[in-house]
Amino acid sequence: MAKYLFPLALLLAAGLAQADEPVADADGFTNPMQQLQFNPYLDQREFERSTLDALHVYDPWESWNRRVYHFNYRFDEWVFLPVVRGYRYVTPGFVRSGVSNFFGNLGDVPNLLNSLLQFKGKRSLQTTGRLLVNTTVGVAGLWDPASRIGLPKQSEDFGQTLGFYGVPDGPYVMLPLLGPSNLRDTGGKVFDFVAENQINYLNVAEVSSDHPEITVLKVVDMRHTTNFRYGQMNSPFEYEKVRYVYREARKLQIAE
Repeated sequence: MAKYLFPLALLLAAGLAQADEPVADADGFTNPMQQLQFNPYLDQREFERSTLDALHVYDPWESWNRRVYHFNYRFDEWVFLPVVRGYRYVTPGFVRSGVSNFFGNLGDVPNLLNSLLQFKGKRSLQTTGRLLVNTTVGVAGLWDPASRIGLPKQSEDFGQTLGFYGVPDGPYVMLPLLGPSNLRDTGGKVFDFVAENQINYLNVAEVSSDHPEITVLKVVDMRHTTNFRYGQMNSPFEYEKVRYVYREARKLQIAE
């Protein structure tokens, strides 16, 4: 009898030892909740305040903005993205890069203008250097050697310039096709568009008036280089999230 009890005792001891070991989850963590860091000072009132602050964006035209948001969503799904996928399919990668670099070089013109208006000396010099290098060595901007020599692309627009001088952002606006904005930034977009056309750098604005396909290519490239996709947040509150993120991002850009 003892010869049977001894192996049974060994099996029971092994089972108890395994029971004491923590069982790993599918992701490999044995106690994932222990890795979380909680703020003991974050009470319910602070949580509610921060949540309300995230949702409190001046949006008096919300009903109309939501309709435009829905239109943009469907247009993006049914028109924009299929066109972009077709553009990527038929166009080699180096050609797409050249197109993006070319229009990016044109965009450095309003970048430089707004950097000067905001008295950003270093940024103005960098953008001037980018224009000179990319327009000459980069063959009208088809390549971007400026970034490789330490002249990164800057982003300045007239909406930021107005914010720099203290102009409030005003009501939130959802623009058809262009996406989130506000009253101040919408006026800034108009100014930048007019300035770019009046400066007529490399004679592109004048040629585009006779060849609208250039403008179409610019729009397709802009959507091609924009990573945002409607519905990617997988949330019924995507409209509120986009609105809040846009407002906070613009604050950071103006303060930069």
